[in-house]
Amino acid sequence: MSSIRTIDLRKTQLSKGEYQKLLPRAEMDIDAATKAIEPILKAVREGDSSTLKALCKKYDGISPDEIRVPKSELKRALRELDPKIKKALEISIARVRKVHKDQIRKDRKVQVVPGGAVTQRWIPVDRVGLYVPGGKAVYPSSVIMNVVPAQIAKVSSIAIATPPQIENNGLPNKTILATCELLGIEEVYAIGGAQAIAMFAYGVKDLCQAVDMVTGPGNIYVAAAKRALRGRIGIDSEAGPTEVAVMADASADPASVAADLISQAEHDVIAAALLITDSEKLAERVKNELEVRVKKTKHSARVAQALSGKQSAIVLVKNISQGIDVANAYAAEHLEIQTKNEDLVAKKIRNAGAIFVGKYSPVSLGDYSAGSNHVLPTGGCACHSSGLSVQSFLKGVNLIKYNKKAFTSIANTVITLANSEDLPAHGEAMSARFESKKR
Repeated sequence: MSSIRTIDLRKTQLSKGEYQKLLPRAEMDIDAATKAIEPILKAVREGDSSTLKALCKKYDGISPDEIRVPKSELKRALRELDPKIKKALEISIARVRKVHKDQIRKDRKVQVVPGGAVTQRWIPVDRVGLYVPGGKAVYPSSVIMNVVPAQIAKVSSIAIATPPQIENNGLPNKTILATCELLGIEEVYAIGGAQAIAMFAYGVKDLCQAVDMVTGPGNIYVAAAKRALRGRIGIDSEAGPTEVAVMADASADPASVAADLISQAEHDVIAAALLITDSEKLAERVKNELEVRVKKTKHSARVAQALSGKQSAIVLVKNISQGIDVANAYAAEHLEIQTKNEDLVAKKIRNAGAIFVGKYSPVSLGDYSAGSNHVLPTGGCACHSSGLSVQSFLKGVNLIKYNKKAFTSIANTVITLANSEDLPAHGEAMSARFESKKR
């Protein structure tokens, strides 16, 4: 394999912005993708089920008999599912539910003054469309990560879209269908890509009602569609290539570090894998492990291309303190910490989609069965955005109620502020309530 490159920052002390310029990222021409999908969005907006079938044939190589997957196929998929896989899915579902149940928000009432209160209510989105990608792998885990928080948030209408598969006669992957059945999801569509996002956004007569929100990762065209339709629908994020950063010192196990870098590179040729370390010796040992392990892994060609790409690197820092600065600047989707005093280091991390602390908390655990959510911000968006959660499917709405006495006590203040902004009608809406009413 081509060797992973090295970025040496040991003689530098830079600002967050300067680190960001030096740290590698996969390149995604989202603008070109947005232009490319415009005809697809238009076709879906103006079309019907036959339009969707034609798009499936064009982009997935097969047209399903029906875009909506029959209930009987969901039941059959679960009935035929390998019992070991079923058990593993059930364990993961239980753990994800346990973590996400603790995220439930409660209404809170604040008594501002006697007779005047503001209550914050948390109201679930009415209807959501959850996207589960196809691509180079199968993602029943993404079904779990999208569905469970939506169910706990008490979203009343949940639909899933996932690409049709040639090997399953135009139906989506069998394990994905089985997972939908396990979770009680009956509305499943055999459609992928930008056309799936457009279907959710616009709705399709006699097939699929429009949704209020779309969540779930996908390829660049899915990301472009979410960007183009944002506003018409709410979205979780524009998911880009997956990424891991491992911060490790001399105490780390090079075999574990190398295996974790490979596991992320396995996703895609543009997946990003970073090792941030203050140990040149560890860096060399990890390189040696990569040379051995990449050749042995199933998707070795894909992994090798990802690790040798510009988006991946070993980043040498002078100490872990600088490593923390680098990690916060990079804002990785997944950040592993394999250092001495790992808990203390973790407390100093501000920017990461999820933080995996210690040798026995690899990203793979979080991908499936830790209980955390694996739908996370990519491309540095962890500096301002969170991963998918119950909160993602809730709207905070303020309920304001003042009685006459409380209103009267604050009226002049409001009038003063309204006049200061040259919005006198706002003040008049207050003073009108003191006018005598003639019947």
